[in-house]
Amino acid sequence: MSDDDQKRGESQDPWTQGPERTPEQAREEREARRSPSDQAAPPAESAETLRERQRLQQMEMMDRWIGGVLTEQRRSRRWKLFFRFLLVALILTSLSATLYSLLSGPPGRGASAGPHLGVVKVRGVIDSESPASAERIITGLNRAWKAEESEAVVLHIDSPGGSPVQSQRIFDEIMRLRAKGDKPIIAVIEDVGASGAYYIAAAADEILVAPASLVGSIGVISASFGFEEAIERLGVERRVFAAGDNKAFLDPFSELAPEQRQFWQSVLATTHRQFIEAVREGRGDRLSDDERLFSGLVWSGEQAVELGLVDGIGSLGGLARERLPEPKVRDYTPRLDPFERFSRQFGRVAMELLGVPRADSPLRYQLP
Repeated sequence: MSDDDQKRGESQDPWTQGPERTPEQAREEREARRSPSDQAAPPAESAETLRERQRLQQMEMMDRWIGGVLTEQRRSRRWKLFFRFLLVALILTSLSATLYSLLSGPPGRGASAGPHLGVVKVRGVIDSESPASAERIITGLNRAWKAEESEAVVLHIDSPGGSPVQSQRIFDEIMRLRAKGDKPIIAVIEDVGASGAYYIAAAADEILVAPASLVGSIGVISASFGFEEAIERLGVERRVFAAGDNKAFLDPFSELAPEQRQFWQSVLATTHRQFIEAVREGRGDRLSDDERLFSGLVWSGEQAVELGLVDGIGSLGGLARERLPEPKVRDYTPRLDPFERFSRQFGRVAMELLGVPRADSPLRYQLP
């Protein structure tokens, strides 16, 4: 390589030679390499701008608050309108039911004029606050009894029993009407006619059942729980104030003494004796001598015929065809006022939620 070529190569070496820069270019490069923190901060906002920004933020917050208040007011008005509408609907329903019962003609429904069977329904638990109350059943019995065209009074029963007092009241009224002898009183048991319901049926002149009906349960029951040990383990102190040594002996959180247990069993035995006497009065010598008859057992309809608890197998339709040339039935059970039924149910639920004790008897003629 010649000396000229060597000099030309040295002059073009990128590591030792570079493009020539002016002082202005060098200063711009140094400014670009500086960190952002080294650069000058933008000029501060003026006080007027800050005040304007704060005012806008306050106005925005005020708009949101006013919007929330208006939304809550609209929601409150909607609920008020809903409850007012509900109250008006309940009042109108009650008035409609009352007018319907007044304008629907004489008691008894479901059949045209002419000879018929006067039916009184006993449905559900027998209780003073239930559809199967003594007041309602007795009213229906007397309506069917007084109706000139009713050939017989039929108790259409499907009930597990219930209150001893309510059952006794209905039994006594049936026996009173039966003693007059003007027309027969027949009990027709559907699925269940047990305990207090059988107590009622026993007063009838005749009892018919289906082969698989459940009949009997001639006994008394009183069921509760004992929590005295549980309350001690939980560390809860029970405070009961009573005047009388045995006033609170049925309290489930108190220990039941042997003499108290014996006394309560005597009460059940007395009530059971009343039940047995009523059945013997109503059924007479049709009852068999089976010692299990009054033990509380439940029998099928077919077994009940053999034991003399009932008179035969039959149904409401078959009874109407047997007794009438043209089978007709008429329901004399008093109508339920929907508003009264709703108010009673609402009151019962409210009492349960508030822990208010009900006045029901702890003794029951009822299937457990």
